[in-house]
Amino acid sequence: MRKIGIIAVLSMLVVALVAVPALAATTFNPAAAPTGTHLATKSPTPTCTVSGGTVNCNSYTLAGVGNADATATLNASYSATVDCRNHGGNVVESHSQTTTVSSSSGALQPKNGKLSVPALSSTRPSNAEFTALATCPNPNWTAEIRPGTIALSSFTYTLHFAGFTGNYITITGP
Repeated sequence: MRKIGIIAVLSMLVVALVAVPALAATTFNPAAAPTGTHLATKSPTPTCTVSGGTVNCNSYTLAGVGNADATATLNASYSATVDCRNHGGNVVESHSQTTTVSSSSGALQPKNGKLSVPALSSTRPSNAEFTALATCPNPNWTAEIRPGTIALSSFTYTLHFAGFTGNYITITGP
């Protein structure tokens, strides 16, 4: 009976560890923004979440930015296994390949010292999109994406103020 209890507790622990979402690291660099820049009252904290290969970064508002323009950017790197097939139909080489999907807010202009930053997202490329980018070392071989291998490798979200060095907000994950 005791072994069953230990097994049950260990099983619940494994389930709890698997259910933990990917954690993203968020950093703020006050030197890369106008003096006094801060999250506006009642604004959510900038965060990015990952679900099913899609990265979603929320919208938020900064206050105290004066007239400084800014740009938000999300770069997500996805990797997949590429199988290279010869004219005989045989896979002669397999390798991993990475591609980056980017999205940007474009130039954001503050109003009355407040900067509204829109949500950004990045969706995992489809097999067809990834295949169009895939390469093989021999131009006579055909590149194919191995089914089920496209996965998010990493992402970086930044908010950069024009005229400043570095990024005010950087979020990396997963």
